Amino acid sequence: MDDPSQEEIISIVNSIFKVSDFTKSEFALEFRIDDNDFTEKFENLARRLEDMSYFCKLEEVNEEKYVIIQKFTMKKQRILGNPWTPRILFAIVVGFVMFDGYHKTSVANSIIDIGDPLETAAWYTLALLGILGVHELGHIFAARWHKLKTTWPFFIPGLPVIGIPTFGAFIQSKGVTINRRILFDIAIAGPVAGLVIAIIVSVYAAYTAPVLENIIDGNISDDSRLSEWSLGEPLLMTASLAMFGKGEIHGNTPYLTPFLFASWVGFLVTFLNLLPAWQLDGGHMARTFLSPKFHKIATFGSIGILFLLGYEVMAIFILFMSFTRPSATPLDEITPLSRNRKLAYLGIIGLAVLCAPLPSDFLPSFLS
Repeated sequence: MDDPSQEEIISIVNSIFKVSDFTKSEFALEFRIDDNDFTEKFENLARRLEDMSYFCKLEEVNEEKYVIIQKFTMKKQRILGNPWTPRILFAIVVGFVMFDGYHKTSVANSIIDIGDPLETAAWYTLALLGILGVHELGHIFAARWHKLKTTWPFFIPGLPVIGIPTFGAFIQSKGVTINRRILFDIAIAGPVAGLVIAIIVSVYAAYTAPVLENIIDGNISDDSRLSEWSLGEPLLMTASLAMFGKGEIHGNTPYLTPFLFASWVGFLVTFLNLLPAWQLDGGHMARTFLSPKFHKIATFGSIGILFLLGYEVMAIFILFMSFTRPSATPLDEITPLSRNRKLAYLGIIGLAVLCAPLPSDFLPSFLS
């Protein structure tokens, strides 16, 4: 459609707000508003202007509120904008996870029978991609609730057999993030939704995992011994094993089956996403509380935690990306978060601790 004239923009703003002053410059229109009840009105304005290829920003200077409107041009993305890209990536990831599950089951069956490799690989794929998929669906449903369009999930292929078969997934917003409440709601929905599935998978995996002390064959790789798993064990996984009398606190070692590994990946992805860093989900949540300066400090703190836990590659990746892509900035940073959202964030900090891949030597001292 044709670009609306400045007179139309001025008319729209005046129909929504009580405008006390107006300034026009070469690149922007600036309105000083007197409304105290501005949050929903600004949401309405932002959505109307976005449809007309304009964006608006709400700022406060010396206790005076200003709406600033500028023109924007959407950049077309050749690769991520192609509707076949998420489908192709998903197919590749399904293949990688199936292959990884088949290999893990075949190795396990050389020690103790845990099931048909193909069937177990299929359930392993459903479990792992279920955790990641529900995580992304949580974001999508929260975005739709706030009338924000997004892409379908882009699954990232990983390194089957020698590492993790998928490095997770992500979605992209097709619109602007209007205020901190919306940013917080969309960010928190993904990790919480995915964690629910990860806990279910973890409980089932703990229930079905064989204990190594009952296995006669001594030719077992270190990677299959959960107590010697060098990448850490989340407290939620420890609790799942304890429910069935398994794990270090019960003096035995469960075999790291494909299902236990899937739950471990789910907890790891949740932990990483809850860190208050960069554009991770936790970073978006932290940004609703913190200024850009303190959000950067929180990012560096998260990088330090990852180094301490032995995840140097992820730490370096976040450090690099934090310099190349800034954190999310809502158009309205004046509207405060509700009390319930603040309390929810305290819960998020607790969940991050429970999902953290803690070193094995930390667990006995913590639980004693």
